[in-house]
Amino acid sequence: MNSVTKLEIAKMIDHSLLHPTMDDKILIEGCEIAKKYNVASVCIKPYAVKMAVEILKGTDVMVGTVIGFPHGSNTLNVKIVETEEAIKDGAVEIDMVVNIGKVLSEDWTYIENEIKEIHATCKKGNAALKVIFENDFLPEDFYKIKLCELCSKLKVDFVKTSTGYGMVKQPDGSYNYKGATEHDLKLMRRHTDTSIEVKAAGGVRTLEDTLKVKSWGVTRIGATATEAIVSAVNGE
Repeated sequence: MNSVTKLEIAKMIDHSLLHPTMDDKILIEGCEIAKKYNVASVCIKPYAVKMAVEILKGTDVMVGTVIGFPHGSNTLNVKIVETEEAIKDGAVEIDMVVNIGKVLSEDWTYIENEIKEIHATCKKGNAALKVIFENDFLPEDFYKIKLCELCSKLKVDFVKTSTGYGMVKQPDGSYNYKGATEHDLKLMRRHTDTSIEVKAAGGVRTLEDTLKVKSWGVTRIGATATEAIVSAVNGE
């Protein structure tokens, strides 16, 4: 069915443990799932970083967390402190949401400085930086392309589509999100320096989805369906 191994697919996965209702028991179980399948990382709520580090000690699974999550509206100083605290607690990957209001205001000086300062904080702590655009909130490709260009200029580690919680009001009055779309992933890969990786988050739920985004140049996915994805791989 496919020519990839379980490990190859597992190492594309950031096992996502970010839902607000996840209690400590669920977070612990999630870390154990990450350990069992030897994924790339867990992306866990900030207060649980220390716990995840302890559970995953001695494994190849990294611990990551989120900054300015989910709407990116914290002040820069708060984001810096959040980042420092996360790294001190043991996080080695930082997924930061840009200030979306500033993106839509086209205040590129602010956005460039924000990314630059958080990136510098990450580098000081030997942590990788993933910059979350939240594409569902960006009505035109222009914004996404500009963010790709700034991230390329600043040499961040990853650009990322979404938080998974960027709910937009639909015509029927309900709230939902598209997450990682084919259009956006191909756009981000095309407009981002080749040294920077692309992470797809939101809507990647099956092995078929994972292989599809992989073929578009995606190297990491945020997923809650880790067990289903890895278990569907035929090869060892």
